[in-house]
Amino acid sequence: MSATHTAEFEHAIHTANIWLKAVSEALGTDDRHLAHRVLRAWLHTLRDRLTVDVAAHFAAQLPELLRGVYYDGWVPSGAPVKYDRDAYADRFAQEARIGAGDVPRIAPAVTAVARGHLSPGQLERALAQLPHDVRTLLEPTPAPAG
Repeated sequence: MSATHTAEFEHAIHTANIWLKAVSEALGTDDRHLAHRVLRAWLHTLRDRLTVDVAAHFAAQLPELLRGVYYDGWVPSGAPVKYDRDAYADRFAQEARIGAGDVPRIAPAVTAVARGHLSPGQLERALAQLPHDVRTLLEPTPAPAG
């Protein structure tokens, strides 16, 4: 492998690690395995609820290695999968191997990380495709005015 390819691969790993570190910090944990499971679950549950076109446009904004995670196991012919807030939370919890009661805290934390790393408007275009009840599960609760 040439030095250029090695550098490109190292950059892809570095970028994915930046995201994982940000998710870990947002969750208040040093458990990178948890951060990976949660990020993967967030990407998959979002992807599967989007139309194929919106899912592909969203993927184009992801870092290379995370794009691979995003597409892993995808069945575009079945998209979008229609599920409500409870089914979304159950699927997220099952894939992330967390308790369903943790989803309302964890999913918005990952959304905030994604928002901080994606081009402006990209996440909003994807979230706009979701039913309101699912979108509210993914959105951070606004801080009280004060």
